[in-house]
This record gives sequence, structure tokens and C-alpha cells, in this order.
Amino acid sequence: MPATAIYASRILTPLEEITEGVILVEDGRIAAIGHRDEVRVPPGAADYSAAGFTVVPGFVDVHIHGAGGHDVMEANARALDRITSTVARFGTTSIVATTVTAPLDETCRSLEGIARYIRSREKPRDNPPLAAEILGMHLEGPFISKARRGVHPPDAIEKPSTDVLGKFLEASHGLVKILTLAPELPGAIPLIEFAVAAGLVVALGHTDADYEQARTAIRAGARHAVHTYNAMRPFSHRDPGVIGAILTDPEVTAEIIADGVHVAGPAIQVLLGAKGFDTVILVSDGIAATGMPDGNYRLGNFEVTVTEGVARNSEGKLAGSTLTLDRALRTVVALGVPLADAVRMATVLPARRLGLAGKKGIIAVGADADLVALTPDLRVAGVMTRGAGLV
Repeated sequence: MPATAIYASRILTPLEEITEGVILVEDGRIAAIGHRDEVRVPPGAADYSAAGFTVVPGFVDVHIHGAGGHDVMEANARALDRITSTVARFGTTSIVATTVTAPLDETCRSLEGIARYIRSREKPRDNPPLAAEILGMHLEGPFISKARRGVHPPDAIEKPSTDVLGKFLEASHGLVKILTLAPELPGAIPLIEFAVAAGLVVALGHTDADYEQARTAIRAGARHAVHTYNAMRPFSHRDPGVIGAILTDPEVTAEIIADGVHVAGPAIQVLLGAKGFDTVILVSDGIAATGMPDGNYRLGNFEVTVTEGVARNSEGKLAGSTLTLDRALRTVVALGVPLADAVRMATVLPARRLGLAGKKGIIAVGADADLVALTPDLRVAGVMTRGAGLV
């Protein structure tokens, strides 16, 4: 495809701010970035004017179950195409496809299907669609606490097992990136050590762990927390629990669902106040209903109902969200987070957690050309995914 020069009033890389800048895109990657006087644009390059807009990296969502009426566990090309194209409209250009607790054979079939899809999209294509890239899989379960399972089916919850995880890794062709588990369960610590040795990010989630149990897991290699506050032992001044461990450890990154439903604004501010802006990551926990009207949808192998944009199961429990990361960005900015820091929480920080610094979540020479143009009120005005779009 021909080179594209994007002229923006403001660029947040997001490690620096460039005013009146230009981004040169060639072959799906960033070829140059700088002030308009600093970048040589080759003859014949296509021009895109982002006058009045702020251009930021595409959002990276490490916890998402579906969108556009489909769930990632359907694991076929039609469903995954629909999911990736839907979230791209809202500025998300990379996702980690997240499973929910299900029978082991169903999970393996889903992992195999997602892996096939990822491999099939690695080859360059003519006229590539505007779609997020699936970077790998996030196993949310089955090694979770029944007491903090949320809407995960109790009969499919498993004891921590390196054999079972090994089967998942084989089915996924090694593409599992994140494992969520409850560290207080028997066998959890050896499983954490096994997963870390296999290159996975181990996350604390759906857990009733006390503070010491959580600290033991962190010492064993756990470095991430899944939808902080939700499906966790509550914090108190005499029993700080897993939340206390997350708040006080700078090496642990903490997901937050900033949809105004899952977590109250002051609780988000407490999290940011304790951890700063460098270790909090915006996630959607989005389900099939994302980008869709209210109604009934599937989450894994069970049904949820969405009313006024809020998803619940038949027991009335929250069941994921319909959040998109552009809305999460607006939420935290409204809470007082500077825009550059909020952008980092949705871009470079999740990319770093995945080990993809320099490739995703950043506007830098050599990085994938995943870009979002934002209006002054932080609405998505244009999207580019690996060089496609923004026209």
C-alpha cells in the first residue's frame, strides 16, 4: 500500500506530546514521526488531515470476551471477524481474546479455533479490513474460587493443575498470554511457577485470598490483577486481603473496568492514588453485547441479559460489560486523570504487560501503525489498524 502522511494538530505518543505533527506510515508500520518541519514525506504519499484532532496509539484490550453479537469462544472466522471489526470502530486495535470457565473440552476447542484464526491472519492481505489484531488468549478460569466466581459456571471450575494448563497451552499453539487464577487454592503456587516459566502473565482474579496468600502468589511470579475490586475478597482495615496486596505492590499491574457500573468513581481514584498512573490498565471486560442494542446474548456457554447497557445473568449478577475503551478513557479523564496518562493506561501499559513494548500501544518508528484520531471531547473520529483505515 502507498505511504500515508497523517497531519495532526496534536500527537500523544503517549510518552511525549507533539503539536502540529506528522506521522508517516509505510507498509503497516510507523516510518517517521515528528514536527511537520522534521519529517520528509515522499512524493505520492496519501495525505490524511487530523486538523483539530489528537492522534493517539490504538487501544490495547487485554480482557475482552466478545463484541458485535459474538463471543470469542465461538472461535470461528465469522465470529472473530465481527468482534475485531466492531471494537476497531471504537479505537481498540489489539485484543487478547478472553475465555470464561467452561468444560475442558470446550475450552480446548475454543483455543484451537482462536489459534487457527490468529495464524490465518499473519499473512499480508490486499485491502486489509479495519479490524483489531488478536494478540493471543487470556484464560479467565477455570482455576478460580467458587466463593468469588461471579457468573462463571460452578460445575466447570477446576483445581489448579499443571496438566490441565499444559493441555490448554497445547491447544492454543502456545498463544495463551494471560492466566487468571485464585492463589489461595491448593496447587496454585506450583501452577503459578509453571505458568511463569512458560512465559505467561499470571493474574490474580476471582479470588478470596487474604493478604498473605496474595503476597505468596506475587513472590511466586504473579504480576497482574484482573478487574480489580470485582470478584475479590473485599478490603478492610483489619483484613486488607488481595486488594491490599495489589494496592501496595508496584510490580503488579491492576485492571479496572471504568464503566461507571462495576467500580465507583471514588474507588477508581483510590486505586490510582495508591498505585499511580504507571500500573493501572483500562480494560473493557466486554461481552458479545458490546456495540449492540439491549437484549439476550451468550457469554461462553450461558446466557446473559443486557438492559440499559448493563449485562447480568439470571441471578442478577454483573456479567461482563458493554464498555469500549474510548468510553473508559473518557470516564477516567472525567475523574481528573490527565489525558496523556489516561491514554497510557489504554495503550503502552497493557502492551508492556504483554511484552510488546515498541510494537503495540505506542507511536514510534518501527511500531505497528495502529492509530486513533480523537475529537476534543475524546470521541473517535478515525482509526487505523496496521496501516489500514483513516481515510
